[in-house]
Amino acid sequence: MNPIDLLRHTKDFLETFITQYHSLVYVLLFAIIFTETGLVIMPFLPGDSLLFAVGALSANPAMGLNPWLIAVVLFVAALCGDTLNYTVGKFFGERLFNGKSKLFKREYLLKTEGFFAKYGGQAIIRARFVPIVRTFAPFTAGMGKMPFAKFFSYSVAGAILWVGVCMGAGYFFGNFPIVQKRFELFALGIVVLSVLPVIYEVIKHRRESKQAESVAPVRPATTDV
Repeated sequence: MNPIDLLRHTKDFLETFITQYHSLVYVLLFAIIFTETGLVIMPFLPGDSLLFAVGALSANPAMGLNPWLIAVVLFVAALCGDTLNYTVGKFFGERLFNGKSKLFKREYLLKTEGFFAKYGGQAIIRARFVPIVRTFAPFTAGMGKMPFAKFFSYSVAGAILWVGVCMGAGYFFGNFPIVQKRFELFALGIVVLSVLPVIYEVIKHRRESKQAESVAPVRPATTDV
């Protein structure tokens, strides 16, 4: 399934689930976000598009949803997931990423470690808006023995921003007629816009590194007499 189909079916699935089970949607949302952020083997779940879709649905009175309750559920789920992920990384990280596992791909871990090298503790906040990286950021923080109090404070800030931006965008703009007609494209746009600042910073960092290398003084060669 391509990203467009995934975004489209996320909204359709939620509408069907709410119609049939209503209040259980809060449990479902908690489970999905907790799983995406808490289980390092599930980084591919549609977190951003899910928040956008549920934001749009909660703004529709016909759905009978409480947007504030949903926001709290999503925030708590993200925070609990991050905490579990951090704990697993702290105590089992090196064993899981031993280079032999097919589930725990070291390339994802290396990508996240580069994120930390660039942004330090703020990577926890920034990574929240980058699919896959947000799943591995708490894990890497645990592996790197980041103090839990510091990690937790960044995690709280990241969860508030993530839920506020993605769900808020869906709540305020998701029910416009033009958005409804191309809902999946607008949801994808939210994901792209959230990632663009990070991409810009990465490109900028690489250019600065190349420029620094090009102007670095060359040590003259020495010859033995």
